[in-house]
Amino acid sequence: MAHATKHTRVNDILLGPLERPALRWLAAHQPAWMTPDKLTLIGVAGALMILAGYWLTQRNLAWLWLANAGFLVNWFGDSLDGTLARYRQIERPRYGFFVDHTVDALNTVLIVFGLGLSSLLHFEVAAFALAGYLLMMVLVYIRTYIDGVFKISYGKLGPTEVRAMLVTANTAVIFWGNLYLHSPFGPVSGFDLFVAVVAALLFIIYITTVVREARELARLE
Repeated sequence: MAHATKHTRVNDILLGPLERPALRWLAAHQPAWMTPDKLTLIGVAGALMILAGYWLTQRNLAWLWLANAGFLVNWFGDSLDGTLARYRQIERPRYGFFVDHTVDALNTVLIVFGLGLSSLLHFEVAAFALAGYLLMMVLVYIRTYIDGVFKISYGKLGPTEVRAMLVTANTAVIFWGNLYLHSPFGPVSGFDLFVAVVAALLFIIYITTVVREARELARLE
């Protein structure tokens, strides 16, 4: 557990120059009754909103606005809980690490399960994306234990960028519809292709990082 309490946090994301000052401002302006635990629960509420919004697209694509709002709520709760704890100097390293990241896994399952239940893409594609994202989460936690480095950004991409891409894709579908292409496997939607490409990138990043880290550890030991 030493690395969980004394790790170096690396979050070199593309949207970092915008996100970091925004989170600092939000932390400084939170009311006294707001706590990191409440923000974590707000993040879960956002994930449930996303699930509901995607599921309800079976009735009307306008429900994607609910999913977009859920992404904002999820970002607010999930990104601000740790920032608020550090700002108020009330960190509980082991408790915070455990709760934050076990809840992150739950949020991920809720969000991607919602995608799979939506009218936007095939459930199998959503499952492929979930597998890739969970593999990346496992990689992050193993590297934290092995190296003492909590690295949540790869190629300038992190959870914030994934949220932003999904909100952008949702909004495009609201205004222009979900385009379909014919393939040997039947109709494939634009959202199928988008999520499949993101999932494939996650698998590529996972495999290349594992191979590189394993070689480096073998050299050192």
